[in-house]
Amino acid sequence: MMRPMRLAAIASLLVVMLSGCQTADSNGVVRTNEPSKGDVTAFGDAFDGLKTVSDVEYYASDQAVAEAKNQFRAENYGNAGALFYKATQLAPNDGVAWLGLAACSDRIRRFDLSDRAYARAFKLVGGTPEYYNNVGYSYLLRGKLQDARSNFLKAYELAPNDPTVANNLKLLSSSVKNLER
Repeated sequence: MMRPMRLAAIASLLVVMLSGCQTADSNGVVRTNEPSKGDVTAFGDAFDGLKTVSDVEYYASDQAVAEAKNQFRAENYGNAGALFYKATQLAPNDGVAWLGLAACSDRIRRFDLSDRAYARAFKLVGGTPEYYNNVGYSYLLRGKLQDARSNFLKAYELAPNDPTVANNLKLLSSSVKNLER
């Protein structure tokens, strides 16, 4: 009977000791080794303007997005779509990955998937020229030329010198002239 009590006392003592191992601010944020304002380096210059680890933007999805873009350029839309999907799972707030997934879904004519991906991308990146250009191209592939035109024009208003938007507007005008039945 004495042995289980001694074991319980030792276990509770260990828990108390280990709970004090983490240092945190009063707001619960664990401190890193970031320099304070006015600190100087070993060479005597200030840390101001130097990039620290917290300044670097890195997402777990970066490698998957880079590979997906290569597959997309090689017109391997299924592979690119799988990689963009992987990127969205690794970093759900990566708007570029969602735009890429939507574009791949357009190319394999899975417009149900592309609509969902475009909706998510819009929440993350907003109404950028790339967003409106991609949505316009999606509508062009579907044969919804009026919707394509309105999106291409929104992209053109935001980026009038973008050659991709200009080429898509030309493509749209040739699609209207050369209707096939």
